[in-house]
Amino acid sequence: MREEEGTGDREVIPLFPLETPLFPGVVLPLNIFEPRYRQLVADLSALPEGAPRRFGVVAIRQGWEVERVAPAEALFDVGCTAVLRVVAPQSDGGYQVVTVGGERFRLLDVLAPADVGEHGGEAGAAPTYLRAVVEWLHEEEAAEEAAGDAEGLVGVDTAPGHETDEVVTDVARGSLELLAGNVRDLFARYVADVAVRQGGGDGLPDEVLEALTSEDLVPEDDAAPAGIADTAALLREVSDDARGLSYLVASVALLTTEDRQALLAESATRRRLAMESRMLRRELTLLRTLGAVPVPLRQFATPMTPN
Repeated sequence: MREEEGTGDREVIPLFPLETPLFPGVVLPLNIFEPRYRQLVADLSALPEGAPRRFGVVAIRQGWEVERVAPAEALFDVGCTAVLRVVAPQSDGGYQVVTVGGERFRLLDVLAPADVGEHGGEAGAAPTYLRAVVEWLHEEEAAEEAAGDAEGLVGVDTAPGHETDEVVTDVARGSLELLAGNVRDLFARYVADVAVRQGGGDGLPDEVLEALTSEDLVPEDDAAPAGIADTAALLREVSDDARGLSYLVASVALLTTEDRQALLAESATRRRLAMESRMLRRELTLLRTLGAVPVPLRQFATPMTPN
């Protein structure tokens, strides 16, 4: 993969390809048993106190096998770091780890183990896992968030001499809150309908779906469909966080890898929520039309690596 000019800082980090993207703030538990990834966890655990214990997670393109083609061609170009939170060594030499999604990055180049030294690898170290040259997306995120907010200000008078800063801020915030509220309602309906169908039911009546978005809903009620309490708890956690809501929806909804990757690659929260609104409406229509819960395509794929 060719390195391209960008605005963010670059760094070499360990790489862990997976079948689906990871999103910021999302918890990712992993069972580490393949030797090269055992080394990865051991290397990160041995870092000095205060050093970032993280690795990059990137999704594998559908139908591509990382081990049989150039890794850069088999991987999507936007990923997210996984930050180690819990490391539990196992008796067989493996690890049970808990990670949390951290920062988004753009993949610029993939380094095979033999190539690490020329890109700044540690002297004497011989990692057997992939590493990557990545570009952090902080500056792109800030610019795209601002551009996304500006898109919500059509019709606001910003001519010279008008004191519109406060008005502009209020309009932008209100527009984003309305969009987030719409996605929150659609997501609650979607999760409830999926939970009922997975339990063998025929879906929920419209009046029940309407009630799921009401503040009067008691998630602990025994009559509530399976999964509603957990979903309600998650939604409460991100109730005032549009960005967090967008990543929650992206990680939980039964979307294709391509859909999820498109959401991860979008740097503006407003645009990401707009995409999710369209996707959730599409998925709800399919649930009603087909009467069945879609199975992620990756469940039919042959595992490409032990991890």
